Amino acid sequence: MANNKLAIIGGSGLYDVEEFKDRKFIKINTPWGNPSDDILKTTFNNKEIYFLPRHGRGHFISPTKINFRANIDALKQMGVTDIVSVSAVGSLKEDLPPGKFVIVDQFIDRTFSRNKTFFDDEIVAHVSMAHPTSSGLMSACEEAIKKEKIEYQRGGTYVVMEGPQFSTLAESNLYRSWKADVIGMTNMPEAKLAREAEIRYASVSMVTDYDCWHPDHENVDVQQVIKVLLDNAAKAKNMIKNLINNFEKHIDPKDSTNNCLDVAIITAPEKRTQKTKDKLKTIAGRVLNK
Repeated sequence: MANNKLAIIGGSGLYDVEEFKDRKFIKINTPWGNPSDDILKTTFNNKEIYFLPRHGRGHFISPTKINFRANIDALKQMGVTDIVSVSAVGSLKEDLPPGKFVIVDQFIDRTFSRNKTFFDDEIVAHVSMAHPTSSGLMSACEEAIKKEKIEYQRGGTYVVMEGPQFSTLAESNLYRSWKADVIGMTNMPEAKLAREAEIRYASVSMVTDYDCWHPDHENVDVQQVIKVLLDNAAKAKNMIKNLINNFEKHIDPKDSTNNCLDVAIITAPEKRTQKTKDKLKTIAGRVLNK
Protein backbone atom coordinates (compact mmCIF):
# COMPACT_ATOMS: atom_id res chain seq x y z
CA MET A 1 0.00 0.00 0.00
CA ALA A 2 1.18 3.53 -0.73
CA ASN A 3 2.51 5.65 2.11
CA ASN A 4 -0.74 7.32 3.09
CA LYS A 5 -0.58 10.13 5.61
CA LEU A 6 -3.56 11.65 7.42
CA ALA A 7 -3.90 15.26 8.57
CA ILE A 8 -6.62 16.68 10.78
CA ILE A 9 -7.56 20.33 10.36
CA GLY A 10 -9.21 21.44 13.58
CA GLY A 11 -11.80 24.19 13.60
CA SER A 12 -13.32 26.27 16.39
CA GLY A 13 -12.77 24.61 19.76
CA LEU A 14 -10.37 21.98 18.45
CA TYR A 15 -6.86 23.36 18.66
CA ASP A 16 -4.98 20.28 19.85
CA VAL A 17 -5.32 16.58 20.63
CA GLU A 18 -3.55 16.37 23.97
CA GLU A 19 -3.56 12.57 23.95
CA PHE A 20 -0.88 12.66 21.25
CA LYS A 21 2.23 12.33 23.43
CA ASP A 22 4.87 12.00 20.72
CA ARG A 23 4.87 15.66 19.68
CA LYS A 24 6.97 17.67 17.26
CA PHE A 25 5.93 21.11 16.06
CA ILE A 26 7.07 21.99 12.57
CA LYS A 27 7.31 25.50 11.16
CA ILE A 28 6.88 25.51 7.37
CA ASN A 29 7.24 28.23 4.78
CA THR A 30 5.24 28.11 1.55
CA PRO A 31 5.14 30.23 -1.62
CA TRP A 32 1.78 31.50 -0.36
CA GLY A 33 2.98 32.64 3.05
CA ASN A 34 2.73 31.02 6.47
CA PRO A 35 0.09 28.47 7.50
CA SER A 36 -2.24 29.14 10.39
CA ASP A 37 0.23 27.77 12.95
CA ASP A 38 3.04 25.29 13.39
CA ILE A 39 2.01 21.82 12.30
CA LEU A 40 1.93 19.13 14.96
CA LYS A 41 3.60 15.95 13.76
CA THR A 42 2.88 12.92 15.89
CA THR A 43 2.87 9.15 15.81
CA PHE A 44 -0.20 7.31 17.03
CA ASN A 45 -0.35 3.50 16.89
CA ASN A 46 2.73 3.55 14.64
CA LYS A 47 1.07 5.88 12.15
CA GLU A 48 2.45 9.30 11.23
CA ILE A 49 -0.26 11.94 11.75
CA TYR A 50 -0.41 15.71 11.34
CA PHE A 51 -2.63 18.25 13.06
CA LEU A 52 -3.20 21.89 12.10
CA PRO A 53 -5.53 24.28 13.96
CA ARG A 54 -7.26 26.27 11.22
CA HIS A 55 -7.65 29.43 13.31
CA GLY A 56 -4.30 29.07 15.09
CA ARG A 57 -3.83 27.92 18.67
CA GLY A 58 -5.85 30.35 20.76
CA HIS A 59 -8.14 31.20 17.83
CA PHE A 60 -6.67 34.45 16.54
CA ILE A 61 -7.36 34.15 12.78
CA SER A 62 -10.74 35.23 11.38
CA PRO A 63 -12.30 32.91 8.76
CA THR A 64 -11.65 35.41 5.95
CA LYS A 65 -8.00 35.83 6.98
CA ILE A 66 -7.12 32.12 7.07
CA ASN A 67 -4.30 31.46 4.62
CA PHE A 68 -5.95 28.39 3.10
CA ARG A 69 -3.38 28.07 0.32
CA ALA A 70 -0.48 28.04 2.77
CA ASN A 71 -2.27 25.47 4.96
CA ILE A 72 -2.80 23.03 2.09
CA ASP A 73 0.67 23.59 0.58
CA ALA A 74 2.31 23.02 3.99
CA LEU A 75 0.42 19.77 4.53
CA LYS A 76 1.29 18.63 1.02
CA GLN A 77 4.95 19.36 1.77
CA MET A 78 4.65 16.96 4.71
CA GLY A 79 3.47 14.24 2.36
CA VAL A 80 -0.17 14.35 3.50
CA THR A 81 -2.50 12.35 1.24
CA ASP A 82 -5.74 12.64 3.24
CA ILE A 83 -7.32 15.53 5.14
CA VAL A 84 -10.26 15.36 7.51
CA SER A 85 -11.69 18.73 8.49
CA VAL A 86 -13.42 18.93 11.86
CA SER A 87 -15.56 22.06 11.97
CA ALA A 88 -18.17 23.83 14.05
CA VAL A 89 -21.37 24.61 12.14
CA GLY A 90 -24.87 25.92 12.57
CA SER A 91 -27.85 23.71 11.77
CA LEU A 92 -30.38 24.57 9.07
CA LYS A 93 -32.68 21.65 9.86
CA GLU A 94 -34.80 20.70 12.85
CA ASP A 95 -33.46 17.14 12.92
CA LEU A 96 -29.84 18.32 13.20
CA PRO A 97 -29.73 19.54 16.82
CA PRO A 98 -26.64 20.82 18.63
CA GLY A 99 -24.28 17.95 19.35
CA LYS A 100 -25.03 15.99 16.18
CA PHE A 101 -22.26 15.35 13.63
CA VAL A 102 -22.72 15.64 9.87
CA ILE A 103 -20.37 13.96 7.37
CA VAL A 104 -20.65 16.56 4.64
CA ASP A 105 -20.57 15.58 0.97
CA GLN A 106 -21.54 18.82 -0.80
CA PHE A 107 -20.83 22.53 -0.47
CA ILE A 108 -22.38 25.80 -1.59
CA ASP A 109 -19.62 28.40 -1.65
CA ARG A 110 -20.93 31.86 -0.71
CA THR A 111 -17.52 33.33 0.18
CA PHE A 112 -16.25 36.31 -1.79
CA SER A 113 -13.03 37.64 -0.21
CA ARG A 114 -10.69 34.66 -0.43
CA ASN A 115 -7.99 33.30 -2.71
CA LYS A 116 -9.63 30.15 -4.04
CA THR A 117 -7.05 28.58 -6.34
CA PHE A 118 -3.35 27.86 -6.64
CA PHE A 119 -3.66 28.39 -10.39
CA ASP A 120 -4.20 32.14 -10.55
CA ASP A 121 -1.07 33.23 -12.42
CA GLU A 122 0.15 32.03 -15.85
CA ILE A 123 -0.88 28.40 -15.38
CA VAL A 124 -4.63 27.78 -15.53
CA ALA A 125 -6.30 24.61 -14.23
CA HIS A 126 -9.94 23.60 -13.84
CA VAL A 127 -10.50 20.70 -11.45
CA SER A 128 -13.85 18.97 -11.11
CA MET A 129 -15.71 19.73 -7.88
CA ALA A 130 -18.83 17.68 -8.65
CA HIS A 131 -18.01 15.37 -5.75
CA PRO A 132 -15.80 17.45 -3.45
CA THR A 133 -15.30 14.87 -0.73
CA SER A 134 -13.76 11.40 -0.80
CA SER A 135 -16.30 8.60 -0.43
CA GLY A 136 -13.69 6.30 1.11
CA LEU A 137 -12.61 8.90 3.65
CA MET A 138 -16.26 9.59 4.46
CA SER A 139 -16.69 5.89 5.21
CA ALA A 140 -13.68 6.01 7.51
CA CYS A 141 -15.23 8.98 9.34
CA GLU A 142 -18.56 7.16 9.62
CA GLU A 143 -16.93 4.09 11.15
CA ALA A 144 -14.99 6.26 13.59
CA ILE A 145 -18.13 8.15 14.63
CA LYS A 146 -20.20 4.99 15.03
CA LYS A 147 -17.59 3.52 17.35
CA GLU A 148 -18.13 6.46 19.72
CA LYS A 149 -21.94 6.14 19.47
CA ILE A 150 -22.21 9.77 18.37
CA GLU A 151 -25.46 10.84 16.71
CA TYR A 152 -24.64 11.62 13.11
CA GLN A 153 -25.89 12.02 9.56
CA ARG A 154 -23.95 10.80 6.55
CA GLY A 155 -24.30 13.20 3.65
CA GLY A 156 -25.34 16.81 3.73
CA THR A 157 -24.81 20.19 2.13
CA TYR A 158 -22.67 22.79 3.89
CA VAL A 159 -23.26 26.45 3.00
CA VAL A 160 -19.99 28.34 3.42
CA MET A 161 -20.59 32.00 4.22
CA GLU A 162 -17.95 34.73 4.39
CA GLY A 163 -18.41 35.79 8.01
CA PRO A 164 -17.22 36.65 10.56
CA GLN A 165 -20.77 37.84 11.34
CA PHE A 166 -23.49 35.22 11.65
CA SER A 167 -26.41 35.13 9.20
CA THR A 168 -29.35 37.50 9.06
CA LEU A 169 -32.73 35.82 9.51
CA ALA A 170 -33.49 36.36 5.80
CA GLU A 171 -30.21 34.70 4.80
CA SER A 172 -30.79 31.78 7.13
CA ASN A 173 -34.26 31.18 5.68
CA LEU A 174 -32.86 31.47 2.14
CA TYR A 175 -30.33 28.73 2.83
CA ARG A 176 -33.06 26.58 4.37
CA SER A 177 -35.11 27.02 1.19
CA TRP A 178 -32.15 25.53 -0.71
CA LYS A 179 -32.47 22.39 1.46
CA ALA A 180 -28.95 22.89 2.80
CA ASP A 181 -28.12 21.10 6.04
CA VAL A 182 -25.50 23.15 7.87
CA ILE A 183 -23.76 26.51 7.64
CA GLY A 184 -20.21 27.51 8.50
CA MET A 185 -17.37 29.79 7.44
CA THR A 186 -14.32 27.68 6.73
CA ASN A 187 -14.61 24.63 4.45
CA MET A 188 -14.28 26.77 1.33
CA PRO A 189 -11.92 27.30 -0.35
CA GLU A 190 -10.22 24.62 1.74
CA ALA A 191 -11.95 21.75 -0.08
CA LYS A 192 -11.24 23.30 -3.49
CA LEU A 193 -7.56 23.75 -2.72
CA ALA A 194 -7.23 20.22 -1.36
CA ARG A 195 -8.64 18.94 -4.65
CA GLU A 196 -6.17 21.05 -6.64
CA ALA A 197 -3.38 19.58 -4.51
CA GLU A 198 -4.70 16.04 -5.18
CA ILE A 199 -5.31 15.45 -1.48
CA ARG A 200 -8.38 13.41 -0.56
CA TYR A 201 -10.71 15.45 1.66
CA ALA A 202 -13.60 14.80 4.04
CA SER A 203 -15.49 17.11 6.36
CA VAL A 204 -17.01 16.24 9.74
CA SER A 205 -19.21 19.10 10.92
CA MET A 206 -20.19 19.36 14.57
CA VAL A 207 -23.50 21.18 15.05
CA THR A 208 -23.28 23.84 17.76
CA ASP A 209 -26.47 25.88 17.22
CA TYR A 210 -29.60 26.36 15.09
CA ASP A 211 -28.26 29.44 13.30
CA CYS A 212 -30.97 32.13 13.79
CA TRP A 213 -33.94 30.64 11.88
CA HIS A 214 -35.22 28.60 14.83
CA PRO A 215 -37.83 30.48 16.90
CA ASP A 216 -36.23 29.23 20.12
CA HIS A 217 -32.73 30.24 19.06
CA GLU A 218 -33.09 33.66 17.45
CA ASN A 219 -29.61 34.85 18.39
CA VAL A 220 -26.43 32.83 17.97
CA ASP A 221 -24.35 33.24 21.12
CA VAL A 222 -20.62 32.52 20.90
CA GLN A 223 -20.45 31.42 24.52
CA GLN A 224 -23.23 28.89 23.96
CA VAL A 225 -21.48 27.67 20.82
CA ILE A 226 -18.23 27.16 22.74
CA LYS A 227 -20.07 25.30 25.51
CA VAL A 228 -21.47 22.80 22.99
CA LEU A 229 -18.06 22.49 21.37
CA LEU A 230 -16.36 21.71 24.65
CA ASP A 231 -19.07 19.22 25.55
CA ASN A 232 -18.29 17.38 22.34
CA ALA A 233 -14.50 17.83 22.33
CA ALA A 234 -13.79 14.48 23.96
CA LYS A 235 -16.03 12.68 21.45
CA ALA A 236 -14.34 14.47 18.57
CA LYS A 237 -10.88 13.54 19.81
CA ASN A 238 -11.87 9.90 20.27
CA MET A 239 -13.33 9.96 16.76
CA ILE A 240 -9.99 11.21 15.46
CA LYS A 241 -8.12 8.38 17.18
CA ASN A 242 -10.53 5.85 15.67
CA LEU A 243 -10.05 7.49 12.29
CA ILE A 244 -6.28 7.15 12.49
CA ASN A 245 -6.69 3.43 13.01
CA ASN A 246 -9.14 2.82 10.18
CA PHE A 247 -8.67 5.37 7.38
CA GLU A 248 -6.21 3.41 5.27
CA LYS A 249 -8.50 0.43 4.80
CA HIS A 250 -11.13 2.71 3.24
CA ILE A 251 -8.85 4.33 0.68
CA ASP A 252 -10.00 3.87 -2.89
CA PRO A 253 -7.01 3.63 -5.26
CA LYS A 254 -9.34 4.78 -8.06
CA ASP A 255 -10.44 7.94 -6.21
CA SER A 256 -10.61 10.70 -8.84
CA THR A 257 -8.73 13.08 -6.53
CA ASN A 258 -5.56 11.03 -6.84
CA ASN A 259 -4.74 12.26 -10.33
CA CYS A 260 -7.28 14.98 -11.07
CA LEU A 261 -4.62 17.37 -12.40
CA ASP A 262 -3.99 15.03 -15.32
CA VAL A 263 -7.07 16.44 -17.03
CA ALA A 264 -7.23 19.89 -15.40
CA ILE A 265 -4.33 22.00 -16.69
CA ILE A 266 -5.20 23.81 -19.90
CA THR A 267 -2.22 26.16 -20.35
CA ALA A 268 0.14 25.24 -23.20
CA PRO A 269 3.52 23.91 -21.96
CA GLU A 270 5.47 26.69 -23.68
CA LYS A 271 3.51 29.30 -21.71
CA ARG A 272 4.42 27.81 -18.32
CA THR A 273 7.34 29.80 -16.92
CA GLN A 274 9.89 28.17 -14.64
CA LYS A 275 9.08 30.73 -11.95
CA THR A 276 5.45 29.63 -11.81
CA LYS A 277 6.33 25.96 -12.05
CA ASP A 278 8.66 26.41 -9.07
CA LYS A 279 5.88 28.12 -7.13
CA LEU A 280 3.56 25.21 -7.87
CA LYS A 281 6.13 22.44 -7.38
CA THR A 282 4.55 21.10 -4.19
CA ILE A 283 0.99 21.31 -5.45
CA ALA A 284 1.39 20.27 -9.11
CA GLY A 285 4.98 19.15 -9.58
CA ARG A 286 3.77 15.65 -10.43
CA VAL A 287 2.22 16.90 -13.67
CA LEU A 288 4.22 20.03 -14.42
CA ASN A 289 7.56 18.24 -14.35
CA LYS A 290 6.61 15.51 -16.79
